Amino acid sequence: MASLTRAALLTSSAMAKPSLSSSLFQPQNPTSMLPTSVAPRPSQFLSSASLCRPLRAVASPSSAPIEHDVGEDAHSLRQICTGHVPDHVLRRMEEVGYVVPTDVQRQALPALFSGRDCILHAQTGSGKTLTYLLLIFSVINTQRSAVQALIIVPTRELGIQVTKVARLLAAKPMEEEMEQKSCTVMALLDGGMLRRHKSWLKAEPPPIVVATVGSLCQMLEKLVFKLESLQVLVVDEVDFMFNSSKQVSSLRKLLTFYSSSNNRQTILASASIPQHRRFLHDCIQQKWTKSDVLHIYVNPVEPMPSSLNHRFMICHKNKRHETLLSLIKSDAPESGIIFVNEQSEKSKKAGNAPPTALLLEFLRSSYQCSSDILLLEEDMNFNSRAASLLELRQKGAYLLVATDLAARGIDLPETTHIYNFDLPRTAVDYLHRAGRTGRKPFSDKKCSVTSIITSEERFVLKKYENELMFDCEELFL
Repeated sequence: MASLTRAALLTSSAMAKPSLSSSLFQPQNPTSMLPTSVAPRPSQFLSSASLCRPLRAVASPSSAPIEHDVGEDAHSLRQICTGHVPDHVLRRMEEVGYVVPTDVQRQALPALFSGRDCILHAQTGSGKTLTYLLLIFSVINTQRSAVQALIIVPTRELGIQVTKVARLLAAKPMEEEMEQKSCTVMALLDGGMLRRHKSWLKAEPPPIVVATVGSLCQMLEKLVFKLESLQVLVVDEVDFMFNSSKQVSSLRKLLTFYSSSNNRQTILASASIPQHRRFLHDCIQQKWTKSDVLHIYVNPVEPMPSSLNHRFMICHKNKRHETLLSLIKSDAPESGIIFVNEQSEKSKKAGNAPPTALLLEFLRSSYQCSSDILLLEEDMNFNSRAASLLELRQKGAYLLVATDLAARGIDLPETTHIYNFDLPRTAVDYLHRAGRTGRKPFSDKKCSVTSIITSEERFVLKKYENELMFDCEELFL
């Protein structure tokens, strides 16, 4: 989800009610919805009248319209953030290339600075991470030893990435560090050294914590730190976490506990929020957000970047390895990701080799190129996963064989080609896989998403085309 590409910046109260446990992302009567929405710009209007309403607080009819003149008229991030974000953070932001606000930043930051809860619903690579980090830096007090901002992420990999950017922005020049304590950022992630983090949290709690649900719940259960001092709560890739059987229960508990706090600001972010109107309603009903939460929905007409070239090739299921090899030889990609669906439990119990391992072995023996062929999947230990990502970022040319672990939030802006060795199981999965490329929208590099399918799967891909509003070109050998 979260992405901070340089190019984009150049231009459950009680537990959740059982009756609602399956309501998220399910179709409901839209007339019962009470959220606030930010209408897209005129050029992005759908025919639906609901998308064309002006910005107003529907949940509170007496509320005055919210003005966003500063964000809409501002030509730079500094203009939007001045008076809210510390100057040293703004300088670091500009030094690393974050200058011109993206649409989500232009629309969301003024509302966030005014104290509103927001749901950031925008394309992959649109700058959602920087948006909520700037809000966090505008709120926290570095002289106070307490956890003031908590960012919850679904995977260790995304957590590492968010932590890196937060630390980059928090860094101060040496002379300023002598005058005032710098902001520390803790990564409380699965596979980390929780004993050391426990000591750190007790001795001097950091202002910002980036955490996965599992590690966070361990610390909260041991009463290592509390949420009373929390001012900002961010849940990144929120739809993925609500659809994860391993994380949804804990996340609901956290959001419900946090709802008892009056001095709070909540940000939920993702590129895909299916049945978002129902989700907004549940957020308000369960008090996960304030009743005047804003839904910042950027470009609903175009869920994916228009610069992507979508293609498909039909082959027999037993010929997919050879078909993929032909495609790669023809494209000669400098950097690409090959997505493979996770191995089923039935296949694991039968003792079959993982499809990722089989494909990796095939490519290493059949494809001679200057690119390294690497692997990233859930069954790898955390150190191996971290090593693969580090190697990817150090090299300009690579081919990565990956499961959908790599499809959420991981920012590899050099990626120009995506290959769906297995067709994604849902349109949302397709969107997030495709979102790993085209993350440099002002680059002249051509980016493509190619799916290898059987003739029986053609109607599924066509369904994705209709849902995500893109056209797919057929290729022939």
